[in-house]
Amino acid sequence: MNPFQIPTGTELLRNPIVAGIVMVATVVLGYAMALGGFMTAAVVIAIPILFYSFYRLILKPEIGLTFALIINFFIIGISRYIPVKLGYLMDITLISTYIALFFHYYDKKIDLKPVNNDLTYLAIIWFSYVILEMFNPEALNKTAWFASMRGIGLYMVLVIPLVQFLYNQPRHLDRFLKIWGIISIIASTKAWMQLNIGVDRWEQKWLDEVGGITHLLWGNLRAFSFFSDAGQFGAAQGQIGIVAMIMFFYEKRFKQRMFWLVVFLTGYYGMSSSGTRGAIFVPFAGGALYLLIKKNVRVILIGSIFLVMIYSFFRYTTIGNSSYQVYRMRSAFTPDDDASFQVRLKNQAIFESYLKTRPFGGGIGHAGSRAITYTGETFLSSVATDSWFVLIWAECGIVGLYIHLFVLGFFTGKGLYIAMFQIKNKDLEIKITALLCGVFGILVASYGNAVLGQFPTGLLVYMSMAYVFMAPTLDKQLSQESLAAQTLNE
Repeated sequence: MNPFQIPTGTELLRNPIVAGIVMVATVVLGYAMALGGFMTAAVVIAIPILFYSFYRLILKPEIGLTFALIINFFIIGISRYIPVKLGYLMDITLISTYIALFFHYYDKKIDLKPVNNDLTYLAIIWFSYVILEMFNPEALNKTAWFASMRGIGLYMVLVIPLVQFLYNQPRHLDRFLKIWGIISIIASTKAWMQLNIGVDRWEQKWLDEVGGITHLLWGNLRAFSFFSDAGQFGAAQGQIGIVAMIMFFYEKRFKQRMFWLVVFLTGYYGMSSSGTRGAIFVPFAGGALYLLIKKNVRVILIGSIFLVMIYSFFRYTTIGNSSYQVYRMRSAFTPDDDASFQVRLKNQAIFESYLKTRPFGGGIGHAGSRAITYTGETFLSSVATDSWFVLIWAECGIVGLYIHLFVLGFFTGKGLYIAMFQIKNKDLEIKITALLCGVFGILVASYGNAVLGQFPTGLLVYMSMAYVFMAPTLDKQLSQESLAAQTLNE
């Protein structure tokens, strides 16, 4: 049929059925607005959109994971402008993707080989312990457990299998890295605007009500972009900074190399503008692991000299102290002189005494200031946890901490083996090495700040972990594609 003869647009209204549907929908929408106002009308409008979106999700479930990756960066920022708790949007997205998978493969045989690996089982083991924590006799509030267990264990056990099942092609890895890089540039641009133009009225409201205590120090703003806080922003930008730096050094295509250069520079600008001391250990730890992976004496020597120079700059000089962000980051290298670090050590001593008789901790969602919302003023909620690992220790006990450290340690150890010995494709090797170094940097920085289980770092870490363990499979795919291309050329 001639495409110019296909009825479109207003011509469809000549059909009585189509015209009738439009008229009924208009009446229903008008009645909804008259009866319940704008919000009710918005719900009515959203219902068909949601049905269509779910239909598209069933046809192509990977859309759900892409959407989750993107909203992961903006959930907290949007909540400053719209007085709605959007945190559960991630839960809805991930669970909807699983439901869509069920319908997508309803009449097909599902191949579970992609998720049959050590990482999936480790995630299940950790989440099983998290579920058992719901019955912790020390826990006072089940709502606190439900609100907090999502970042601690639920997203890990949901995201890793989805990546392995839906995002298991080399092109998916490239898409993941590209989306991450682009949004990081936007995030650092927003931070620059906050420092040089000023915060908008919604951000100012947040500073006045909540954030000013930790983000306005001696008249200096710690940039937080559209993240939950400066600590999370700094760590996330440090992670993409080390990933982009490694990609930049080895990318051969000019346009791609320039892209990673911009991501690298803006990432480290964002990290420094946050004034987050712990974030600087992300590139330090990631860089050190990179030197180990390369197994090249020349690279190790040059890289070690560079790391020593950076350390010496912060530890033994006062250059750049006129910039508050540089001055604050420099204090991370002199912990003995830092009052807040000494307070953290005292708090850890308090937890040690409390947890001696509580091997399973005080209950998930019960430690730190965040717990006050659910439990009120209690012993655990009155002592700051600061560190991610101290948080796990306080809420899950020494048993939970050991399990958690084993999971992360096993990932790091096997990830090193995969990156160093199991990947033949050089391009893939660099990508996996970059992701592994970024994750390791976050793990080290999580000792100083509770960044691992928060938006957006948690999802980025879990997706990176999945790709590290998928690397041998991706390597085989690339090898087969290369062989097929050579055969075709011959």
